[in-house]
Amino acid sequence: MIDFEALTPAGRPAVPVEVAALALTVKNGDLAELWRFEALMAPPPGVPVTAFDTRQTGLTRDRLAAADQPEEVMARLDAHLDTPPYRLVAQHAPTEAGLIAHLRPHCPVLAATSLLDTVRLARALYPELSSHNLDTLLRFVNIPRPIDRHRAMPDVEATARLFRRLLADGQQAGWRTLHHLEAIAGLAPKKLPAPAGDQEELF
Repeated sequence: MIDFEALTPAGRPAVPVEVAALALTVKNGDLAELWRFEALMAPPPGVPVTAFDTRQTGLTRDRLAAADQPEEVMARLDAHLDTPPYRLVAQHAPTEAGLIAHLRPHCPVLAATSLLDTVRLARALYPELSSHNLDTLLRFVNIPRPIDRHRAMPDVEATARLFRRLLADGQQAGWRTLHHLEAIAGLAPKKLPAPAGDQEELF
């Protein structure tokens, strides 16, 4: 499971300022925790931490300025991925895939890992809902909203609980294998276009 918190400066891609990951494995018919990781990341110069950002996450400019650089953080997270294969599971996984892709040189294993999107799984199971955002889904399946909602680790933990519920409901709907999940909600790792003038292949 993975989640980022990010700043969204006008006119440029989202800037990650926090990441959390929760590694789970199947054990005795359930998902058991292997390890967890969380860290703040310093935004680049010129990217403001707005009052809205602080209200939403509780993170201030000074606190983020003291954090490690994103490249260092993502390299540390990538070092945990030493027993493949993996699947990344995220709420609205295309967003997480884009943030990872921009840091690909520093997290090559993570950036090459396929994803599962809990939004797509939920749409397949609960088509009657008008929205499939995390808050709506947590209410619908009676999972308590985290106190620190919009912080990476609480959101990852809530998404993990939601994923367990999606798997249980999906089993009732006939989902039996990882191939079922991938057919409904699988995403390939995102690849950014090569800079103009660069040639990645010989022919």
